[in-house]
Amino acid sequence: MSKQGIGTRCVQAGYKPGKGEPRQIPIIQSTTFKYETSDQMGRLFDLEESGYFYTRLQNPTNDHVAAKIADLEGGVGAMLTASGQAANLFACLNICCAGDHIVSAANIYGGTFNLLGVTLQKLGIGVTFVNPDDPEETIAAAFRPETKLLFGETLSNPGVEVLDIEKFARIAHAHGVPLIVDNTFPTPVNCRPFEWGADIVTHSTTKYMDGHGVAVGGALVDSGRFDWEAHAEKFPGLCTPDASYHGLVYTKAFGKAAYITKATTHLMRDLGSIQSPQNAFYLNLGLQTLHLRVPRHCASALVVAQFLEQHPDVAWVKYPGLKGDKDYERARKYLPDGTSGVLCLGLKGGRDFDNRFMDALRLVTIETHVADCHSCILHPASHTHRQLSDAQLRAAGIDPGLMRLSIGLEDADDLIEDLKQALEAAHRG
Repeated sequence: MSKQGIGTRCVQAGYKPGKGEPRQIPIIQSTTFKYETSDQMGRLFDLEESGYFYTRLQNPTNDHVAAKIADLEGGVGAMLTASGQAANLFACLNICCAGDHIVSAANIYGGTFNLLGVTLQKLGIGVTFVNPDDPEETIAAAFRPETKLLFGETLSNPGVEVLDIEKFARIAHAHGVPLIVDNTFPTPVNCRPFEWGADIVTHSTTKYMDGHGVAVGGALVDSGRFDWEAHAEKFPGLCTPDASYHGLVYTKAFGKAAYITKATTHLMRDLGSIQSPQNAFYLNLGLQTLHLRVPRHCASALVVAQFLEQHPDVAWVKYPGLKGDKDYERARKYLPDGTSGVLCLGLKGGRDFDNRFMDALRLVTIETHVADCHSCILHPASHTHRQLSDAQLRAAGIDPGLMRLSIGLEDADDLIEDLKQALEAAHRG
């Protein structure tokens, strides 16, 4: 990572125009790229030269933006994907195959929980979910000889619980596997997991990085620090010849960039979950103001959380920035500049009261999104998880009354007035 400040890198990293070149990252909206000779193209397909030949693998617009994200996180390289889910899928499939096993924190985003617990299991990759707050020896007991990675979220979605990254890194490295951390909610403005021992970072760039709700996307970032060859028997895909590239060995050919190179040249080639250059352009516009927006989200969320925890209609509030929160001290360690704009709350009036409250909101919108400039709210029991009973919700780690409230860039006082009037309206029925 460069020594420049985070704001400078949000604006400047990843793209350095020369004389007479565009000041903004250009949108290279082309599927293919021209070469003068067959030999030139052949060397690209053999990974003997760097360059562009088909946007499914690489595109200049995407690469400039990926380089910016890698710089912000302090990694050796990054790859943009079509969504955050695609980034998590690639992060796992890059080192896992049928017969392998994953250990993951249980409090992760429901879509990722299903990806690991259902979809990957259908591909023959097992998973054991653990309580991330359990003692190290309890979590370590979940590991098997075939375990290939440990997974967690810096801030869990929707529960906004803070991961003890150093503890998870110790456990992973003691078992010779990398720690993969989804850093979507904090962004590298508030936390850089590589500095605490993580090896791979993923993002749903759809959230704060984009910031405006206009472009779905994801990113996979490689720290370059995990020693794959020290555990070569666990990671044959990186440490033994790849028949699809004439016997190339990624760790020998690309050194610290072995993991991210394989993800790009092998998985993206075969699975094709690319981010469009247009979406990458939008993403870069969001990244340029990330360092300005994230502190505003955090400051407003804290004010709103403090209001809610004092309101008589509110049963509980979960926000790591609150001094009474169970994760407050851990947040001060890993996220001293703020956590995110996302908080959770539960009301005292029951399901009907919850729905009347949400229906009465004027500024805060009901939507299946989070972490952009507009404030929004989601009630899993009524929306994303409405098929489940209250008992099933609790078994999945979701309080039936939990509402996820994402604080945007509106004035905090106006949001508080909106919440206040909606609570009053919910009483009127």
